[in-house]
Amino acid sequence: MKIRDSVSKETLKQFKSIAPGSNRKKENDADPITNRDWEEIMGTRRETYQRQGGRIRRKR
Repeated sequence: MKIRDSVSKETLKQFKSIAPGSNRKKENDADPITNRDWEEIMGTRRETYQRQGGRIRRKR
């Protein structure tokens, strides 16, 4: 026997109205993540450095 079998229909409606999934935004409303955003997240758009004569300089 499950909890939903012993709970009345009115309380089920209340539970569903406050369920965590009911307040989510639709996927269409969210801003899509662009390729540039993904590159920043993964860290590929960071400055690179290399050693030049004992010093560390920014790579061109």
